[in-house]
Amino acid sequence: MTSLHDHHATAIDGGDVDLGTYSGQVVLVVNTASQCGFTPQYEGLQDLQKSYADQGFSVLGFPCNQFQSQEPGDDASIAGFCERSFGVTFPMFSKVDVNGDQAHPLFRWLREEKGGLLGDKIKWNFTKFLVGKDGQVIKRYAPTTKPEKITGDIEKALAS
Repeated sequence: MTSLHDHHATAIDGGDVDLGTYSGQVVLVVNTASQCGFTPQYEGLQDLQKSYADQGFSVLGFPCNQFQSQEPGDDASIAGFCERSFGVTFPMFSKVDVNGDQAHPLFRWLREEKGGLLGDKIKWNFTKFLVGKDGQVIKRYAPTTKPEKITGDIEKALAS
């Protein structure tokens, strides 16, 4: 059975990250964009990171430019924007596709595990996937779901 822990991704600084290092942690995987109406959610995501990191939780941000080109920058400019504008300390990864033939394998797997209202396709930036300590997807959240609305589910996953 596939899990989050079976995947690798490229960190925003170019290094390879074995997502197996998150085994035993609760993770919120989010496709992000810096020029989107939902971009202010970075603040809420960072708040989640600060509140729960010491309990074994992490947000994982994956920039994506597939939705009206709302993430046009390169990795260095994205990293700078996130740090400067929102004080992001959670792991950010290199820009990926989340839909289509070039979709990152992690997002193909996430979509297969938890479809949305439009089937498995991700419809916009800031779609969120909560993954449990065992690496399995617990729940998928719409872009309109603000990070602070997820706290109860995070706390429940951390307690299990």
